[in-house]
Amino acid sequence: MVDRKLEFDWYDKLVLIVEDIETNHLLIDSILKRTNCNVMWAMDGETAIEICREHPEIDLVLMDIRLPGIDGYEATREIRKFRPDLPIIAQSAYIYDNNKHQVFEAGCNDFITKPIKKEILLKKCDKYIRK
Repeated sequence: MVDRKLEFDWYDKLVLIVEDIETNHLLIDSILKRTNCNVMWAMDGETAIEICREHPEIDLVLMDIRLPGIDGYEATREIRKFRPDLPIIAQSAYIYDNNKHQVFEAGCNDFITKPIKKEILLKKCDKYIRK
């Protein structure tokens, strides 16, 4: 089997990971760090909203849907009020064909299902980071 390495260089990009489970955060962080991007972390929706408000230089948000307090749907709706063009990719183990519409109705640009697959994560992030 040939190992095809995906090469991305996002050295000037900032990604916010919104994830309440530390092991999930560490996995995503380790994948993204290989692209040379900068990464911030929020453990809940309220903190994600604050960080997005305070850091207009954020290029992309990876938003977990199930969060303590304000969930990912509501956090996305709030962020959209002041950052309407910020790419937000929902991430969840609970996105199915019958509820995908909720992700888009909340204002997310795309979604990725858990468990996170490195190749899919990088390709989806690249699609929005390169815009």
